[in-house]
Amino acid sequence: MSLPEPSYRGKVRDVWDLGERLLMVASDRLSAFDVVFPDPIPGKGAVLTRMSRRWFDRLEGRIPHHLLSIDPRDFPAPFSQHDFGGRAMLVRKAQRVDFECIVRSRLTGSGFKEYQRIGTVSGHRLPAGLNNGDALPQPLFTPSTKASSGHDQNVELAALVASIGPALAARLERLSLELFALAAEHCASRGVILVDTKFEFGQLGGELLLIDEILTPDSSRFWLSGPDGVERNYDKQYLRQWIEEQGTWNKEPPAPRLPPEVVGELARRYGVIEQRLA
Repeated sequence: MSLPEPSYRGKVRDVWDLGERLLMVASDRLSAFDVVFPDPIPGKGAVLTRMSRRWFDRLEGRIPHHLLSIDPRDFPAPFSQHDFGGRAMLVRKAQRVDFECIVRSRLTGSGFKEYQRIGTVSGHRLPAGLNNGDALPQPLFTPSTKASSGHDQNVELAALVASIGPALAARLERLSLELFALAAEHCASRGVILVDTKFEFGQLGGELLLIDEILTPDSSRFWLSGPDGVERNYDKQYLRQWIEEQGTWNKEPPAPRLPPEVVGELARRYGVIEQRLA
């Protein structure tokens, strides 16, 4: 049975608006530097969906979430008759808070670049002399804008307060740090370092919900130590590093084709981190 066109097609997800609910389908598309690559990563969408479901289950005691079901039998027609390959989530539709709530436990990525420039991360003053990958004194709440196009921008807490008010901003900060601590504890029990992650929240009928995906290798950095003791990324950062090492792409569309060995290794790493954290 054919499906209607999605109401919204993002870099990774296709979304159908069903009124009070949404059907969100995680594709195997891969984006980095805000550009979608032409080569899909086999099994990626199913990994993101399964991992999100497990994390929603683990954390729902702390905050309600939007997930209703990943079972196609619960989907309305014609979606219930379609094989999404385990990549679809039926969710409650909430009004999204247009900021990403990022928590960091290590100094890396855009946070390290800011630190190199001015010694801070989203307004948090850090000790001098820190190196890329160093553990932070404590996990930091570092929100960013949620851009519909272009690049998200890290902001200080004051910008979040100015946009959504002090009460909601304080609640998002507290919840994000609490959820990160719980997730990091589970990761550590499996020999994984949760370097950073982003949470997204929405509001529905006066209730705050955890929405979108959660604690996946698309939205988080996970580090594992190899036999040589070197900590390696088991997440999308593997691709970002490979791109940087090539030095041949200006990070503007169109994205280059990826060698089969890079596609295969990224798929393998996504599978490894899913199994380690299951």
